[in-house]
Amino acid sequence: MLQLPLSDARRILCVGAHSDDIEIGCGGTVLRLLRDHPHLEIMWVVFSGAGVRRQEAQRSAELFLAGAAQRTIVVENFEDTLFPSAMAAIKGSFEKLKPFQPDVVFTHFRDDRHQDHRVLSDLAWNTFRSHMILEYEVPKYDGDLGIPNAFVPLEEELARKKVTLLCEAFQTQANRHWFSEDTFLGLMRLRGMECASPTRYAEAFHCRKLTLG
Repeated sequence: MLQLPLSDARRILCVGAHSDDIEIGCGGTVLRLLRDHPHLEIMWVVFSGAGVRRQEAQRSAELFLAGAAQRTIVVENFEDTLFPSAMAAIKGSFEKLKPFQPDVVFTHFRDDRHQDHRVLSDLAWNTFRSHMILEYEVPKYDGDLGIPNAFVPLEEELARKKVTLLCEAFQTQANRHWFSEDTFLGLMRLRGMECASPTRYAEAFHCRKLTLG
């Protein structure tokens, strides 16, 4: 298995359609990166957040990014489920992110069945054509988990910290049948098994293009 370190990255861009997407998809990886490389600059952009969900998104981002040398948290107000009809405006928001010049972009899985997720994934690829893009996964009723090809091993402590922060920050989601500690831990354990993680847990991503020098 090829191992490529992320230690050379200086600027990380995380984009998510909804207030908990980034945390579910790559929260453990962000926690690990900040623990091991506190010099990182992180831009964290949530595209749909209103009312209590906006407050949850802001608070959760602050918790996950507590160790960042520099952090920028943006919560947009695009309407949930209607991203396809607002693609032009969302593209405008992506263009404003270009000056950040990220080394790594975390975004949604391109084949995610949620229409909002697909819009962000498509626009991430459209906007950042010469960047490392890692597509994260969000478990849901649709059963659209794919076959990822990139893995970040996580110590059990980090995996459980991710889950604890998630469940504490997003109280509005507590009544959803899939939003639970065992769902998130179970997926990370499964991905850890798939990559033979020495720590038993991992987050998984789709990496569609990689240039080896």
